[in-house]
Amino acid sequence: MHAPTPAKSPQARAAHELVQNLQRRLVDNLATPGDSGRFEAVSWLRDEGRHGGGMRFAYSGGNVFNRASVNVSQVHYDDLAEKPLGSANAISSIVHPMHPAAPSIHIHISWTGMKDDTGYWRIMADLNPSMPDPDDTKAFLNTVRDFSGKHFDLGIRFGEQYFAIPTLGRHRGVAHYYLEQFKTADERADFEFARTFGEQVIDTYGKILHAKLADAGRKSPTARELRMQLDYHTLYLFQVLTLDRGTTSGLIVHDQNDLGILGSLPAVVDVDLLKSWIPRMTAPQDELLRALVAVLPADGRVNDLEKLALCQAVRQHYRKHPAALELQARADVVPPTVRNHL
Repeated sequence: MHAPTPAKSPQARAAHELVQNLQRRLVDNLATPGDSGRFEAVSWLRDEGRHGGGMRFAYSGGNVFNRASVNVSQVHYDDLAEKPLGSANAISSIVHPMHPAAPSIHIHISWTGMKDDTGYWRIMADLNPSMPDPDDTKAFLNTVRDFSGKHFDLGIRFGEQYFAIPTLGRHRGVAHYYLEQFKTADERADFEFARTFGEQVIDTYGKILHAKLADAGRKSPTARELRMQLDYHTLYLFQVLTLDRGTTSGLIVHDQNDLGILGSLPAVVDVDLLKSWIPRMTAPQDELLRALVAVLPADGRVNDLEKLALCQAVRQHYRKHPAALELQARADVVPPTVRNHL
């Protein structure tokens, strides 16, 4: 495999280094004594590397995580003068622990640079437990509050908006922070804010995770706890594939990293529970959920073949119903890069 060509912009190179550092920090925080699994490096290329690519650490073969994927990418269009987008540089990760007492985490930090030398950040972090613990929620929110400062209220408001699931009358998790197209007059301060925010959220989650795993190691999960986890994993897949704008954007724009984009999906979901939500969906999203259910096996296992089929179901749906993008989660408008690929 060829190495991806790096972006020319100094800002893109700095942002790429930042998200790579956060990737290493998160993988280090996930290291657990006695874990039989490992994080394997998996690379992908955009247009054979001409327009960049990415590398993810994907967890496999272990007894600590149900699914875990820590993705970093840099996509750029330095050689295409007609494209206003210069580069997009991102870390996007989801971690689903095996034990239901340990909460999942989602983190996304990205810098998008335009060719007119403007740019903005997308900063997202949310705690997603199947068994909510008020102390964990408080610790997570305190970290976000301490390191987002004057941007706290806006991030929480956008997060609550983005991760709402109106059809089911609930949110995906218990604590949500999201800044869309974030930038101030101080470019360097924005960079440091993204870096520090990512570092502190990662470190806080590491502490929560290992405390929970240490306690969980002394007792096996009950049938009720495993049921709560399966319900949450089903809810997670539902939200990601029917509401998450970032996931849909990635799938519509290209098909060169499908397994990476859906690396966040839990290993098993409850297909009957998904089916029970179809009557609650408004048209045409009921059609989308039917298509998703149709490609899942009866036992609800979500492996690579199922992920690829889910990707195609999402693409086909929005090509048939492009206006349905307006029904997705939002804290801002649909990016032009998505509209241009429909």
